[in-house]
Amino acid sequence: MRKTAMTVQDSSNHVSRASFEPVDQTEQILERAVLRLNANILGIVLGIITGLGIFIATNFLILKGGEVVGPHLALLGNFFPFYRVTFLGSIIGFGYGLLVGYVAGFIIASIYNLVVKFKSK
Repeated sequence: MRKTAMTVQDSSNHVSRASFEPVDQTEQILERAVLRLNANILGIVLGIITGLGIFIATNFLILKGGEVVGPHLALLGNFFPFYRVTFLGSIIGFGYGLLVGYVAGFIIASIYNLVVKFKSK
């Protein structure tokens, strides 16, 4: 961001000091437009979306049925203990999805906020 220096005089102390003012107002508007993300809110939203995705996918496969129900989705059991392609497993998967989504959203928002903080300096 381009800035110009202007001298400000303090009448009580007769001291001059430099003050930097933005030259271009569009740059100032853009700085205000880039908002910081609330990491908790993004984490909760991403967690709910991930949890619901696992819950819906598991229950869809249960309702679809077949000889072998959801062999690919059953691989989540390697990462999420106690997860199975069953109704109880869909509830457990929702919990794990909520947790993993929250952590991912929190990390994404935190990194984004750091980038915005360093960019604004």
